[in-house]
Amino acid sequence: MKRNGMIINYAHFTFSVKSCLRFLLLILLLALGGNAISQDFKKQFNKAKDQFEKGNYSAAMDGFNALIVYDKNNPYPEYASFYYALSAQRLGFTTLAKNQFSAIRKTYPTWVQLNEVNLWLASLFFQQSDFFQAMLLLADIKDSSLGPKCDSLKRFYLSKIEDVETMKMLRENHPNDKEVDRALARAIGRKGLSTLENNLFDSLLTKYAWRRDEFLVPDQKRSIKKDRYRVALLFPFQTATLEPSPEKKRNQPILDLYQGMRLAADSLNRAAIGIDLIAYDTERNTEATKTLLARPELMGVDLIIGPLFSEDVKAVQLFSQKNEINLIVNPVSSNSDFIQQNPFSFLYQPSHATMGKKVAEMVAKMPRKKTSMVYYGTSPKDSILAFNYIKRALDLGVKVVYAEEVRRETSAGIFEKLAKATKYDEWKNPLEFTLKKDSIGSIFVASDEPVIYTKIINSVESRGDSIIVIGQESWLQDNAVEYGKFDDNGVVFIAPNYYSPGNPAFLNFRSSYINKHGMMPPDNAIKGYEVMMNIGRALQLYGNYFQDGLLVAGVLPGVLTSGYLLQPGRDNGLVPFVHFKEGQLKVIK
Repeated sequence: MKRNGMIINYAHFTFSVKSCLRFLLLILLLALGGNAISQDFKKQFNKAKDQFEKGNYSAAMDGFNALIVYDKNNPYPEYASFYYALSAQRLGFTTLAKNQFSAIRKTYPTWVQLNEVNLWLASLFFQQSDFFQAMLLLADIKDSSLGPKCDSLKRFYLSKIEDVETMKMLRENHPNDKEVDRALARAIGRKGLSTLENNLFDSLLTKYAWRRDEFLVPDQKRSIKKDRYRVALLFPFQTATLEPSPEKKRNQPILDLYQGMRLAADSLNRAAIGIDLIAYDTERNTEATKTLLARPELMGVDLIIGPLFSEDVKAVQLFSQKNEINLIVNPVSSNSDFIQQNPFSFLYQPSHATMGKKVAEMVAKMPRKKTSMVYYGTSPKDSILAFNYIKRALDLGVKVVYAEEVRRETSAGIFEKLAKATKYDEWKNPLEFTLKKDSIGSIFVASDEPVIYTKIINSVESRGDSIIVIGQESWLQDNAVEYGKFDDNGVVFIAPNYYSPGNPAFLNFRSSYINKHGMMPPDNAIKGYEVMMNIGRALQLYGNYFQDGLLVAGVLPGVLTSGYLLQPGRDNGLVPFVHFKEGQLKVIK
C-alpha cells in the first residue's frame, strides 16, 4: 500500500509489535520469578529461626546453612551465619561456633550486629580460658548499651584466674579496666598475706574505695588457738653494763619498753589470756644474736619482738621466715625496711609512707582551699613522708604548689618564702606578703627537725591568715615550741600513739606502773604496754597467725590508743590526727 509516497509494510509492523509484547512479558516473568525467589529465602529463614527458637538446633543449623552462601537475592547471609554459629554453640560445638563467628567478623566487618558477634565470640574464648583474646574482642565493642553484659562476662570469667602474674599481664593490656583490676585484687587476696603484692593491692583498694575483706581470703587452717602463747623479746638489754642504781641507764628507753610490756603480760594473764614473755639479751651484737637464735626453745615461740636495731635484723628476719614465726622488729618504729621481704614480719606503727598518704587524705577532706606546700628534711624518712603525701594529694585533687628539701644552712629561706612582707601598716605590721594571704590551705612539714618546723610555725604566725600546719607528734616532746603557740596557730599533728590522759584504762595503767616502779610511766613504757596488750588480744582472738584474722576483721580497738588496723602492706593503717582545743589535745574526727 502506498499513501502520499509512503509505503507501509503491515507485515513488518505486526512482527515488531509481537516482539515487543514478548519482551515485556519476559521482563514481567523475570520480576515475578525474582520476587518468588526472595520470598523463598524469607520462608527458609523464618523456618530455620522457628527451629532455633524451639530448641531444635540441629534442624536450625541445616536451615541456616543453606542461607549462608552469598546470593544477590538473599538478604539473610549475615543473620543466617550468626544464628548458625549460635546453634552450634548451643549444641556444644565450640570450635565450629568460634570459626563461624570469626568468619562473620572477616566477611562482614561493617555489619551492624558486629558488636553482638564480638560479645558471643569473647564468651567462647573465655570458656576456653583464652582470656587475652577474649578481652581484645570485648575492647572492640563500641555499643555502650552492651557495657553491663561485657562487665558481667569479665567479672564471671576473670574471677576464676588465680595466677597473679596472668592478671598483671592482662592489666598491662587493659590498664583502665575496672573488672580487670577487681580480678587482680581478688587473685592477690587469695594468696594470703604471705604472698601479697602489697603496694599494688593497696593501690587497687584505694583507687576504687574497695573494702579489703571483700578480697582477702585468710588461711584459717594454719592459725592455731592455744591456751598460752610464747613471746620472745630479743632486746639489747646489755645487762653486763647495767649498774644497780636508781639512776637512768644508758639504754633506759629499752628498759622502759620492756617494763611496759611486762606489765601488759601480767594484766593479760590475770584476764585469762595466757602470755609467756621470755626476754633474751642480744647485747646489741650480731654474733650474740645469732647464738640466741641457735637455742632450740626459740623454734617454738609464737612471736618474736626485736632486736630493735637494724644491724642485728638480718639474722632474725631469716630465722623468722625460715621457721614461719611472726616478727615485730621494733614496735615503736615506722621504718618499713624492718618488714623487708619476710611475709611474717610486721610494723606495729604506721609506716612513713602510710602516714604521708593519710595526711593527704585528711587535707583533701578539709573544708578549706585545696592548695598545699611541703617542707621536708634531709633524712630518708622525711623524703618518704613527703613523696607519698605529694603523690596521694595530687591523686585526690589537692594542688601541691611548692615542695622544698630544707637543710640547716638553707632553713633561713623559709621565712623569706612564707613571710616576706610587701606592705605594712603605719605601725610597721605586715599587711601583705610575697605569698598572698589565704592563697595556701595547708603546709605539711615532713620533718621532726626543730630548726625547720619552728621557722615554719613562726612564719605562719606572722602572716595571720588561715594556713594550717601539719606536723609530727614528736614535736610535742621536743619542747622547741610552747604548747600555746601550737594552740594559737591551729597546728595539726600526726599522732598514731595518742592516748587520752583521762581515759580510765590509762589511769589504771598509770596507777599500776607507779605502784610497781615508784614513778610516772615514761613514753616508751606506755607504748610497750599498748603494743603487748593489743598483740595479746589478737593472739587470743585469732591464734598464733593472728594476721589472717586481723586482715579480715579490720580495726582491733586499742586499750589506750585508737588501735591497730593491719594493712596488706603489713603496717598499721590507723592514723589519728590531733590538735589543741581549749588547751587540751583532742582527736580530729
